[in-house]
Amino acid sequence: MKNIKFIISLFFVALLLGCEGDDSTTTFADDVAAPTNISALLTITQDNTGLVTIAPNGEGVTAFEVTFGDATAQPETVELGGKVNHVYAEGMYTVKVAGVAINGKKTNIDVPLTVTFVAPENLDVTVATVVGNPYLINVTAEADLETFFSVSWGEDPLVATEQFNEGQAMSHTYANTGTYTITVVAYSGGAATSTFTQEVIISNPLVLPINFENGNYNFANFGNAVTTVIANPDPTGINTSTRVAKQTKNPGSEIWAGSLLTLDTPLTNLATMHYFRIKVWSPAVGTTFKLKLENVPNTTISYEADAVTTVANQWEELVYNFSGANTSASYSNVVLFCNYGVQGNGQSYYFDDIVQAASGGSVGFPLTFEDGSATYVFNDFGNAYGSKVANPDVSGINTSTTVGKYYKNSGSETWAGVAMPMTNPIDFSAMQKVKVKVWSPRAGIIVLLKFENINPTHNTALDIERQATTTVAGGWEELTYDFTGINNANNYQMVVLFFDFNVRGANESFYFDDIKLSN
Repeated sequence: MKNIKFIISLFFVALLLGCEGDDSTTTFADDVAAPTNISALLTITQDNTGLVTIAPNGEGVTAFEVTFGDATAQPETVELGGKVNHVYAEGMYTVKVAGVAINGKKTNIDVPLTVTFVAPENLDVTVATVVGNPYLINVTAEADLETFFSVSWGEDPLVATEQFNEGQAMSHTYANTGTYTITVVAYSGGAATSTFTQEVIISNPLVLPINFENGNYNFANFGNAVTTVIANPDPTGINTSTRVAKQTKNPGSEIWAGSLLTLDTPLTNLATMHYFRIKVWSPAVGTTFKLKLENVPNTTISYEADAVTTVANQWEELVYNFSGANTSASYSNVVLFCNYGVQGNGQSYYFDDIVQAASGGSVGFPLTFEDGSATYVFNDFGNAYGSKVANPDVSGINTSTTVGKYYKNSGSETWAGVAMPMTNPIDFSAMQKVKVKVWSPRAGIIVLLKFENINPTHNTALDIERQATTTVAGGWEELTYDFTGINNANNYQMVVLFFDFNVRGANESFYFDDIKLSN
């Protein structure tokens, strides 16, 4: 067998040597036809990279030449059965594929190619307010198949959008309060985009006290309770304000359903201001209103207290004692649970005037100075001084323990007086006369009683005053002041007394007590 293989090999060598130099023997290649059935399969990856795979095919082909149709001028040679990858920008192209035969003959085809990037997917945008600065907004975004983002704040249409990348936080401080639309656009490598919009409400800083009269209040609701700000449904009694908060516990809501507001300035003064007062309206006696304060961001640092209604279908003020709270912590979330411990049935409750105070007792009419938990404030002017003292003459019509003292220094102004703020505006809707028990060392002195509006500021044009004259020296008597026609809508909240009005002081003491409304 080895000899036979050797003879065959010599035969082929001789044949090749005999053909050397004879061109007529290669003419068979000249007769080979140009390639036929040239085609190309173009596939694009769906990751917005623009990567296209070109797989040419044909008959009678030894190789292919691929011209990409973009700025790449030099064609790429692809062997038979091979593929070539090329990265395109988004757009429309004509890919030229030439099938090359053994003799160099070519067959060309044009293959249209459209590269379109898909829009970014799963766009997730976080718009967050900043505790302590109600004008500041932070925005972050993430998405699949994106290359970058842009944000417009909705404040000034002439200001260009700001571009940012995933993982980057964008911040903007608004110049004024109002409602603005934030727009975030996620861009792919081409024209396809995804857009997110959200309205933000920029309001005045939310701090205590809260009376719901101005601005927007963004309640965070939980447990299937919903709180909104509405017109006061019962502007009578101790609450004649225009707007209040309404909390509705929807049917089937949790027993712990409620709502919260986040203060822009955290409370840090519970050591000295550990009482809270809230006006509430409930359809039933015995309704529990729970008040809770939470630290932000660590809401596990919190304190809560309960108060129970004593009247139905009218406004009353509930008092909460937070003296047991951690006074070294700060608190930003104010949480209120109406009818706590009871599952919702669609009933609505109302609350207003959330006030922080140094004392638990409220100061109002009748003003008796007997509440040991109340803080009585005396704003002195003109060199007169007010204070709460033991009754110096427990006799006659006034046997109370404590009273108000008015001391007028020598040389004090003729208009010297003492102003006392009430916790709430005085309700003159039913009675418009005022009685005051007074004690004067002399008869015949003028005692002027004045009411001022102080919410939100003192409007002197609304001040109203009346005078009465003492008839007793060295003893208690009751003076009556007729304020018939007084406008209750003016919300008079400051009581001002002037003893021996229009006369300079002479180092004398006067006393007053039991200021009350009368028919």
